[in-house]
Amino acid sequence: MEYKIEGTVMPLLHIFLEEGESVISERGAMVWMDENIHMHTHTHGGLGGGVNRILMGESFFVTEFTAKKGPGSVAFGLSAPGKIVDFEISRGNEIICQKDAFLAGTKGIKLKSHIKKKLRVGFWGGEGFVLQRLSGEGHAFLEVDGEVYKKHLDAGETIHVETGSIAAFDISVKYDIQRIKGVKNLVFGGEGMWLATLSGPGEVYLQTMSMSLLAQRIFPFLPIKKK
Repeated sequence: MEYKIEGTVMPLLHIFLEEGESVISERGAMVWMDENIHMHTHTHGGLGGGVNRILMGESFFVTEFTAKKGPGSVAFGLSAPGKIVDFEISRGNEIICQKDAFLAGTKGIKLKSHIKKKLRVGFWGGEGFVLQRLSGEGHAFLEVDGEVYKKHLDAGETIHVETGSIAAFDISVKYDIQRIKGVKNLVFGGEGMWLATLSGPGEVYLQTMSMSLLAQRIFPFLPIKKK
């Protein structure tokens, strides 16, 4: 398998498959495909896999694209302005990402929900509560909103992040949330009540645009229908 990431603000993932090779994607991400690409929609992991994806806010099914009778290509697009980031997944080299970040991946990639057990994280984590764990073997392509910033955390090093700004992080990174300190910060700061804490060692991928925050800012400008 070979691939190209083409474009700028709304990039395109163009994957080139040899005969017999396959790639999986969440439903609705495909933009175009060659005539000899065969589509097969399934749960990718049985009933449990489908339920896991529903918990992540994704479709119950995934679509598998396979090249038949020769090589072929298939292209996938983003749902919002952003970047496409490629991760090579293997045993011990897994990642945790936003629940809706997965765009496409090779057939050996496994998708599972990653839910924080602490109640305060569950109730207040916002976009960062239900996360997605990518394991198995192969390449995974993630959709990152806005620009992406990669930061390395040393062992014991901690950063505080707005929950919607977390794109992905290594499995070795510890994740939690904490309340913003100070009454003025809570009431007038505009950053919400909680921040995520990410502690190293490991790599962290941050996104500069939060879809929930973008929606909040757009909402006042939407036309309201009068009854």
